[in-house]
Amino acid sequence: MIETIEHIVKEHPFFAGMDAGFVALVSGCAKNARFEAGQYLFREGDSADWFYLLRNGRAAIEIRDPARGAVTLQTLREGDVCGLSWLVPPYRWTYDARALELVRAIAVDGACLRRKSEADPRLGYEMMKRFTPPLLERLQAARMQMIDVYGAHG
Repeated sequence: MIETIEHIVKEHPFFAGMDAGFVALVSGCAKNARFEAGQYLFREGDSADWFYLLRNGRAAIEIRDPARGAVTLQTLREGDVCGLSWLVPPYRWTYDARALELVRAIAVDGACLRRKSEADPRLGYEMMKRFTPPLLERLQAARMQMIDVYGAHG
């Protein structure tokens, strides 16, 4: 049985309980995406045009440390959302996201969804409510990484 994008978005945990009309609006900006192990979903500094609803696989949120190379802040799994920078100007990625294994996802066009959210502030508010918890999780992960890097070690 072939699932429609709308059905997949509706069933994804990130959008659980979302109004059917809003699901239809989000789905109108969505497409399937696939990333092989080692492939980047996005790179720091690039234009933040998409976010991803992970369906299968794992992806690492990474920052670059000149001394250590890539440092993983958080590992995302099936059911997670990847990509928050599409929400805030200047719409540039502030970290890398790299597939750790084959990742299947729904890619949602951020510019498309911003336009729809501006046209319907209720949708915009719904999106902000859903994106705030993962944003706080990423901030907490960054905080913990800073404690690990800069904290006192015995």
